[in-house]
Amino acid sequence: MKSPLLNIKDLPEFSKIKAKQIEPALDELLAQGRKLTKTLLEKNTQYSWDNLIHPLELMDNQLERMWSPVSHLNGVLNTAELRDAYTACLPKLSEYSTEIGQNKVLFLALQQIQDNQEALNLDSAQQKSLEDSLKSFRLSGVDLAEDKKQRFAEISKELSTLTSKYSDNVLDATNAWSKEISDIKQLAGLPDSALEQAKQAAAQRDLSGWLLTLEFPSYYAVMSYADNRELRQEVYRAYTTRASDQGDNPELDNSENMGRILQLRQEKAALLGFSSYADLSLDSKMAESPKQVLEFMDELAEKSLPFAKKEYKELCEFAEKELNISDLQAWDAGYVSEKLKQQRYAISDEDLKPYFPVDSVLNGLFKLVENLYKISIKQNQDVDTWHEDVRFYEIYDENKQLKARFYLDLYARQHKRGGAWMADFCSRFKTGSEQENGLQTPVAFMTCNSAPPAGDKPALFTHDEVITLFHEFGHGLHHMMTQVDYLDISGISGVEWDAVELPSQFMENWCWQREALDMFAAHYQTGEKLPTELFDKMQAARHFQSAMGMVRQLEFSIFDMRIHEDPSVTSAEQIKAILDKTREHIAVVIPPEFNRFQHGFSHIFAGGYAAGYYSYKWAEVLSSDAFARFEEEGLFNQQVGKEFLTEILEVGGSRTAMESFKAFRGREPNVDALLRHSGLNIAHN
Repeated sequence: MKSPLLNIKDLPEFSKIKAKQIEPALDELLAQGRKLTKTLLEKNTQYSWDNLIHPLELMDNQLERMWSPVSHLNGVLNTAELRDAYTACLPKLSEYSTEIGQNKVLFLALQQIQDNQEALNLDSAQQKSLEDSLKSFRLSGVDLAEDKKQRFAEISKELSTLTSKYSDNVLDATNAWSKEISDIKQLAGLPDSALEQAKQAAAQRDLSGWLLTLEFPSYYAVMSYADNRELRQEVYRAYTTRASDQGDNPELDNSENMGRILQLRQEKAALLGFSSYADLSLDSKMAESPKQVLEFMDELAEKSLPFAKKEYKELCEFAEKELNISDLQAWDAGYVSEKLKQQRYAISDEDLKPYFPVDSVLNGLFKLVENLYKISIKQNQDVDTWHEDVRFYEIYDENKQLKARFYLDLYARQHKRGGAWMADFCSRFKTGSEQENGLQTPVAFMTCNSAPPAGDKPALFTHDEVITLFHEFGHGLHHMMTQVDYLDISGISGVEWDAVELPSQFMENWCWQREALDMFAAHYQTGEKLPTELFDKMQAARHFQSAMGMVRQLEFSIFDMRIHEDPSVTSAEQIKAILDKTREHIAVVIPPEFNRFQHGFSHIFAGGYAAGYYSYKWAEVLSSDAFARFEEEGLFNQQVGKEFLTEILEVGGSRTAMESFKAFRGREPNVDALLRHSGLNIAHN
């Protein structure tokens, strides 16, 4: 039977994809890829874009179109069969990638093309793609001796399995815990929306009463609103010990995985001649060295720590005076903060939620980007998806030409990984000749984990969930609006990792602007716009504990850089010691001894952020400064919108991020706008 994963002509047929089809489809494509590479290298002696690079791009594209739906399903619909098939494929993909990356004949052929680039008339984007490819070969060990190449391949293979295992353990530990509540008095303080969610979660598992889980909307509600301090402590402990030696499921402990992952990363860096994995990671980023990154973090810490300490002191005083909590603990911080915020600003997340119903938020988000970039977004309901909640949309340009398409999976559910992310099914890519008009339309997957609809109400977002949606859509636009025709530098591909958050964090700024909010903040029952009084309170509370938020992000970033710049760190105990030391230096809320945050820090142990978590703050300097131009010249200034589109979004990885930023801003970035947007350029009252 024909596999739905091979030769996908348009979109994946998710309903037809079966776990047993995955490995055979991958095997077939990897065999084709090996054969094609060998044939192309043997057939020619003078190499060009058309007789070598383009055919290989076509092959890579086919492989991506087969694997990306599988990888995506593994994150959003994780079943035992799918996971087994996915995991079985990871070593094969790693082996293939290393094999291609270490192919000396292929490397020399590309080198020959680069040496002849003028005669071959390569455009600047092709030159950048070629430059990136050659660097990638060097970072894959193409210049190593045979025995070292072999070791490099073994390391890459083991790492792909270990990082996936780490991620699986976090998901399984999250799913393994739940708490059935039969007496509603135990849930005193929880808002109606959270109670409805808990009731619905129980009903879905054929239970009576209410069910608490470690899915983020449920966890957040307990941490922010539950009056029952023992319940907060129990849920906090369950969440912060997931996949650790302190958790309820010892078989899911990530301790050994973390140590081994670090050990292998450092060995890989040493093989390539780097003094640490941090140096290897930064070799292809904007930042120049671990020292520069740590100095950048220290500068932000210096500016924000005094404010953060003051905020924490106020929190402790309020807890003792108003709530009779004299020993403020980590499981109290969110609850007490919410009470202090309500007292100080008379506003809570729950006050805003009725104004952020899902359809209004989406319509407003689309209207905003339609205005900025002269596009139109239309829903298409006649598309095969992986879950009934998933929506599908198409983006058209001014001339009504299809420009891009995307899937949107908004709600938290069982067997779906936590967090929010953008991934791609395929990129913009010139597949054929001009005559054939062979241009591949980019398709994105955008995933969030917001609270789903409960009862007869639509899904109502917190303001934070609105910000998350805008953030992921910013990534999506970066992928979808590109005008680059070459696979390796189209959309987000080829963009330095520490600049990749620029378009996403840029989008967050709109969630605080009255003109933008008026496009989507409307009461789900009455359609009334967000009242001025609520908007003013929201603005007043915007910088509430922003310094505490800043130092928390700096804690994660410094910890990440420290464990990756020291090659001697190879055990869970050493990792914990560095985290404890980092917290002594910068944290204001010191977690309890049992907290194992690091065991669930998937960003750096299973995502792409190893020695790169600082990217969020680094790129926030860029995004804040970019948005400041809109503040200076008009939020909906057509010319500024057009320039952001053409100089940042459309160029993808076809030039360096700094070149793109300077083309848009007219100068290098500075930190002032970030400090202003974070409320740290003024004394806290």
